[in-house]
Amino acid sequence: MKFDTLQQGISFYENCARVSGFDTRLYSTKKRKSDGKISLNLCVCNKEGIRETPRLQSNCKKKRPITRMGCNARITLKLINDQDNYIIFSFHEGHTHPLTTPNSAHHIKQSRNLTLAHKKYIMDNSHANIGATKSYRLMKEHVGGYQNMAASVTDFENFQRDIRKHVKGNDAQMLIEIFKRKKEMCSSFFFKYEMDDK
Repeated sequence: MKFDTLQQGISFYENCARVSGFDTRLYSTKKRKSDGKISLNLCVCNKEGIRETPRLQSNCKKKRPITRMGCNARITLKLINDQDNYIIFSFHEGHTHPLTTPNSAHHIKQSRNLTLAHKKYIMDNSHANIGATKSYRLMKEHVGGYQNMAASVTDFENFQRDIRKHVKGNDAQMLIEIFKRKKEMCSSFFFKYEMDDK
C-alpha cells in the first residue's frame, strides 16, 4: 500500500489496531542525512518487548504491571526515494497475546477520546465541586455504561488537572474579565478592585 504522508500510514495502522483489538506505539524512526526526511518508521504493538520485573511508578511505591509480552506485530513504513510517498515495507500480523474483545474495546488507547461534551461536563461539575472520578461515574450512568464512555477515568482526571494548571495564578484575572464582560452586557453592574504588590 502507498500513502501520501507518513502520518496517513501511521493512522492507517492505528485504525487497524483499534478494529482488531490492540494498541500501538512508535518504536523507531530513521532520518536521511541529506534532507532530514524520515526514511523509515516502525510502529509496533504496545506489548512489544519484554520487561523482566515490574517497574515502580515515580513518586509512588505501587508497582506497574508487566504489560510487555514480546509481541512481534509490527508495520514498517518506508519512504520511496524518487517520490515523497511512503509504502508498507514490511508487516507482521501475529500477536503473542489475546486481543481485546469488542466488550472491552473501550479500554484501548486508540478508542479513547475526550470529546467537547466530556470536557464541558467535567468543567460544569467542577463548578459544583464534583471531582473527576465522580464525574466519570455520573456520566457513565447518563450514557448507559462504561462501554459507551469513549474515555477513561484517567482521561477525566488528566483534563481536570490541566484545567487547574491553566487556572493557577490566573484565577483573579479571569474573575475580573468575567466582571468586565458582565459590565458590557449590563450597564448598571458595578465592580471595584484594588491591587497590591503581590
